[in-house]
Amino acid sequence: MGSNWIRTLLSQIYGDEINASLSGRLEAILAKYRSQLPQPRAPGLTERDAILITYPDQVQEEDRPALQVLAEFCETHLTGIVSGIHVLPFYPWSSDDGFSVTDYRAVAPEYGDWADIRRIGEHFRLMFDAVINHASVGGTWFRGFLKGDPAYGKYFIEIEGEPDLSAVVRPRALPLLTHLKNSSGEKTVWTTFSADQADLNYCNPDVLLNVMDVLLFYVSQGAEFIRLDAIAYLWKEIGTACIHLPQTHAIVQLIRAVLDEVAPHVMLITETNVPHAENLSYFGNGNNEAQMVYNFSLPPLVLHAFQTGSTEALSRWAASLRLPAGRVTFFNSLASHDGIGLNPLRGILPEAEIEALVEQIKSRGGLVSYKNNPDGTRSPYELNVNYLDALSVSGESLAMQLDRFVSAHAILLAFLGIPAVYFHSLFGSRGWMEGVAQTGRNRSVNRQKLQKGKLERELANPTSLRSQIFNRLSHLLRLRAVHSAFSPQAAQYVFELDRRVFAIGRQNISTGQALLCLHNVSDETLSCRMVAPWFSPRETGRLYDVINEKPYALSAGDKLALRPYQAVWLVYQH
Repeated sequence: MGSNWIRTLLSQIYGDEINASLSGRLEAILAKYRSQLPQPRAPGLTERDAILITYPDQVQEEDRPALQVLAEFCETHLTGIVSGIHVLPFYPWSSDDGFSVTDYRAVAPEYGDWADIRRIGEHFRLMFDAVINHASVGGTWFRGFLKGDPAYGKYFIEIEGEPDLSAVVRPRALPLLTHLKNSSGEKTVWTTFSADQADLNYCNPDVLLNVMDVLLFYVSQGAEFIRLDAIAYLWKEIGTACIHLPQTHAIVQLIRAVLDEVAPHVMLITETNVPHAENLSYFGNGNNEAQMVYNFSLPPLVLHAFQTGSTEALSRWAASLRLPAGRVTFFNSLASHDGIGLNPLRGILPEAEIEALVEQIKSRGGLVSYKNNPDGTRSPYELNVNYLDALSVSGESLAMQLDRFVSAHAILLAFLGIPAVYFHSLFGSRGWMEGVAQTGRNRSVNRQKLQKGKLERELANPTSLRSQIFNRLSHLLRLRAVHSAFSPQAAQYVFELDRRVFAIGRQNISTGQALLCLHNVSDETLSCRMVAPWFSPRETGRLYDVINEKPYALSAGDKLALRPYQAVWLVYQH
């Protein structure tokens, strides 16, 4: 599409008159970076790709920059297990554990410097956050705005009078507007997420150009994946819901077009924690927006399956999934630095079942965050709980907890798309309620920072919880990487074999490899029949469970015994 498409998008967003000068300014930015952008190490996505999600200071050691410690830890423990590292915001920040950025082009000095980021990139594919819906009120851009600096005069959204904002979709139960004083009086600014995070004003094309410069700078520093944080709220228009507006989609398309022009190996991932159908809209037509979207419905549906002992809702939803093109796929996770979103369940589960899920999490010591609705009511929008705790039942054996947790991750790794595993899941953490007490924020429950020495001692002890979980999940990750049926381009089939079993087939047409993945979500031993005709063993029916390293002689219609919470991945052996 190239330059003509970029100019078309600029006209769609700002009109032909403004576009006349804008396209030249944008081309100058592209020209500046063309010679600076690195060549891709591994273009495209394969079954070998899996991403670790981690804070930059997740692993700490006294008197050492956190990013150096993280790089060393990942090189030692994760080489050959994950292909990429999503380093959560490592820029200077003022709140929200990094998502209130004060300087987009710097590394927070307490973490290290750009050389430390590039070191991680020598061994792993790098994923950066583009926190471009809002910026910190303590940052250079906002300070200039408050002082009346002409360079930043329209960088943020200033509200005058009392317009009707009742239609605006609110992701959190916090005030939408914040009043701030400056030398000339008081300004009222739009703050979707908190009083410290002022929304950027994309009606001002200077903001868009500056953000484009930032994104290309990230690519120059080694970013191969760019996560567009809270992108759904980007464009504001009073009288609308201010979410998923056409201008927002046009800006995502513009970012994609710019990257395709100068760095086609870089992939966009949109973070839109919204109902599933809305989330899928960020694929665009399959070629013009994000290459990946967060599959936000997967974490609560997997949790629902294990809590009810039934895969009916999960299987029905999974069977309905369609991708608009072969070049896009899902970005799958069960846990992250955020909680487990409930909005992606709406339209999939009845409200009564969502409420039952909320009550179960409360009974297991979890917390719940709420959002304000336009009619003045509140709804639960996020479960704040460590995923291991969410799946654990008080009084049960550790072995049962581990089997359930590992089986849930087997579903994640077998599912169509690219898997992302949160650090605290991979390394077997429990919930950090002390952190919630310290910060007063529910999300702190899953954000504890760990000392490297203590963590490594636990990993070296084969009886420790951390060691057992890490070893079992690492085994699954290694298996996934060597089976082409798990390629993001491979087909996915969902089978209804038993309401207690989540059964999916993955088939790579190019290589001919096929896998049948069975996951018992119940505490019952059961017999699961084999699938015909798609996975009908030929001749002697030589099947092999790659997880448990066990051969089977089965024919279509035969039954396979599954222990409580057991996962098996069956491959036909030629």
